[in-house]
Amino acid sequence: MIDTASPIVASPAVSPREERVGMLLVFLSALMWSFGGAIARFITVGDSWTVIFWRSVWAAAFLVCFMVWRDGWRGMLKLFRDMGLPGLAVGICFATASTAFVVALASTTVANILLMQAGVPLLAALFAWALFRERVGVATWVAIAAVITGVAIMVSESLDGAVSPMGDGLALLIAVMFSVATVITRRFSGVRMTPATCLGTMLAAGFAVSQASTLAVSGSDMGFLFAFGVVNLGLGLAFFATGARLIPAAIAALLGTFEPILGPIWVWLIHSEVPSGRTIIGGAVVVTALLVHIGLEFKRQARPERAGVTGVPSPN
Repeated sequence: MIDTASPIVASPAVSPREERVGMLLVFLSALMWSFGGAIARFITVGDSWTVIFWRSVWAAAFLVCFMVWRDGWRGMLKLFRDMGLPGLAVGICFATASTAFVVALASTTVANILLMQAGVPLLAALFAWALFRERVGVATWVAIAAVITGVAIMVSESLDGAVSPMGDGLALLIAVMFSVATVITRRFSGVRMTPATCLGTMLAAGFAVSQASTLAVSGSDMGFLFAFGVVNLGLGLAFFATGARLIPAAIAALLGTFEPILGPIWVWLIHSEVPSGRTIIGGAVVVTALLVHIGLEFKRQARPERAGVTGVPSPN
């Protein structure tokens, strides 16, 4: 799903117990997000726009309730007012990514989509260098090159007709949108992730309703759409927003890798959707590059005078 981790300037001290709670919550967020593909495969609605509409509506309703519970009505409205243009940009990125995720599911495998998203933190570093000339270390450049290589291996299937070029293109678009959202939020650290992503679900629902051929769904499909929106998307965001502030960014990134690792496993176990050989090879390259990069980030964050910043994956 989405990484909008902000730069670490002066993190408030947290107790060991709070840090353990934060680790558990971020792990649970990755776990919730990993169920997205498996839930989507149960939905029988033929129109992807109908799926996008109901998923977005349920997610938006949950996130509004979460913010009201946490901050009250006035606090929630203030969050929306204060996020400004950066929050709007993040919302647009999230709306694009969540829409592309559902459409891509009809054309490519869950493994392709999720494993491409594993490279979001490193793509964000690449975009930050290109747009704002943020310093990128040699190790990060090597990891970025490895991620691009891994993605190229996965996308190569679309060149020989093994999978749809549109499906892999949308999967790549998802990773790009998450990366852009990451860079924007790092540059504007005051942007709160929850209202921005809630806005994204509202924008996605508003566009989908104009494209859907029908909004009518069966009772069983509505149940899965509720789980797709509330459990997979909304609850994952709530867990992440609560827990990510309690732990170092590198640990959050490491826990976030459970999403692209577990997601294809659930779909394989439940729906017998087996990733192709090239997807496994390319995904292994991407995940390995990310884990090595995170390992180096751990060492960098262990030095207080050189506290680092890294990214965290996000829900679909």
